[in-house]
Amino acid sequence: MTFAVTVRDHLMIAHSLRGEVFGPAQRLHGATYVVDASFRAAALDPHGIVVDIGRASEALREIVGALSYRNLDDEPDLEGVNTTTERLCQIIGDRLAERVRDGGLGDARLTGIAVTLHESHIAWASYEVTM
Repeated sequence: MTFAVTVRDHLMIAHSLRGEVFGPAQRLHGATYVVDASFRAAALDPHGIVVDIGRASEALREIVGALSYRNLDDEPDLEGVNTTTERLCQIIGDRLAERVRDGGLGDARLTGIAVTLHESHIAWASYEVTM
């Protein structure tokens, strides 16, 4: 049995990707993503919830906001990182997990967090971190 709560935001970035496999995306270009973060738990807490939706939304908004409207190629903490959609899922997921571990989402007893970035209505990528 698994319960899940999902919150949504969006992300607008510029970046370039390294490697011949990316063809024209090796040049600087923009991307807009719909970002879903699903918080999972094996059981509900004493209040009957997985996680406080307000806190989860705020954490996602802050993490995504720190990346939005930026050229990721110029971000010092992403130096040397090929910011593919999959890698951005991981970055957001790991940052959310860090917030949970630091108590930023209260006493949520999560088993995992899954982050999905939707590039379009026909393509998306996901990453799941186990807590």
